[in-house]
Amino acid sequence: MEYLKVIAFTHHHIDLKSLGKLVICDQSLDSRLKNVQAELPVSEIFYVGTCNRVEFVFLTKEKTDKEFVTRFLTVLDMGLPPEFMERFLDNVTVYENEEAFNHLLRTSCSLESLVVGEKEILAQIRKAYENCRDAGFTGDYMRMIMERVVKTAKEVYTHTNISKNPVSVVSLAYRKLKELNMCGNSRILIIGAGETNQNIAKYLNKHKYSNFSIFNRTFSKAESLAAELGGKAYPLAALEDFNEGFDVIITCTGSTEAIINEALYAKLLNGDQGKKVIVDLAIPNDVMPAVIHNNPVHYIEVESLKEVARKNIQERYNELVHAEEIISNNITEFFSVLKQRRIELAMQEVPRKIKEIKNTAIHGVFAEEISQMDEASREVLERVMNYMEKKYISVPMVMAKEILVNQP
Repeated sequence: MEYLKVIAFTHHHIDLKSLGKLVICDQSLDSRLKNVQAELPVSEIFYVGTCNRVEFVFLTKEKTDKEFVTRFLTVLDMGLPPEFMERFLDNVTVYENEEAFNHLLRTSCSLESLVVGEKEILAQIRKAYENCRDAGFTGDYMRMIMERVVKTAKEVYTHTNISKNPVSVVSLAYRKLKELNMCGNSRILIIGAGETNQNIAKYLNKHKYSNFSIFNRTFSKAESLAAELGGKAYPLAALEDFNEGFDVIITCTGSTEAIINEALYAKLLNGDQGKKVIVDLAIPNDVMPAVIHNNPVHYIEVESLKEVARKNIQERYNELVHAEEIISNNITEFFSVLKQRRIELAMQEVPRKIKEIKNTAIHGVFAEEISQMDEASREVLERVMNYMEKKYISVPMVMAKEILVNQP
């Protein structure tokens, strides 16, 4: 554990736009990490790059002070202007030894994420490690570290409620829609083809909803989303003339004023008196209050979802104590695993040595005596020797592990 180090640049100290300058593209990652291993005493390394963090996890005997981090960034050859180099050096976080391991576990369990409880970070770290492992940048020690990272994260996500309740507006809106038990052929009008509506539409499409009509000011974006969903695309101006009816309106535009007033809503209803669903994710709202007050509507809007999200986030934070207990237990367990692995590596020559001794005894020291034995006697001797060989290998290994593991 004493050689494990992490150099971390994260959203906690660096704005996301600046952080992007440290992201390494897949095409140049191998060459940059090879430079690090060629120029610095780094035996194993892997790189993690997400929208919220850039981290380097590695093994070195060197002390990771400011001078080392400066050399590290210089060797990476990121082409950073001097002002950015200074900014990163002033805002870097360095973890060493057990603290580095604890940080890696906390990060994989999303305790360090922008949104606590988001499981994506574990998959991102795992994939980052596997890419570097396959490229030959990591070895046995990092393999053991990552096995424990994955085990710990799975325990946290399974045995705590840290990720149980959604906190994004889109996932909460979809959950509300799901609670209404809409039928699969519900007519869904999507007004606005930005990221928010794209995401909620993908949720719906994944769950077999397929009757979409997409309206957007830029028609090409409506066409793109419609093609993905198997729906129909319209320019936003065509909304006033739409007379095919609807069951659900999902709206999120960048308009500074409400775009659905009572007159437009009445046209869209086209005489239909049934209760409708409106999901208004725009800020400010796209639907005028009078539409909600004067019509039978299930209304889902951002402010109410934000309140649910706030409560869910608080519940997730309340689970931190349980998650940290799981992490602490895994760190303690891992020290025993490391001790056992040290014994295995130290004694990996024992089987070969014992085989050599057996072969020397049979074919050298006692060769003449054995040659005078009958076939049945030689078979018995061979079985005895094989039995003794196995015991001479396994017994010392077990005893050594017990002695080392039981040491304080």
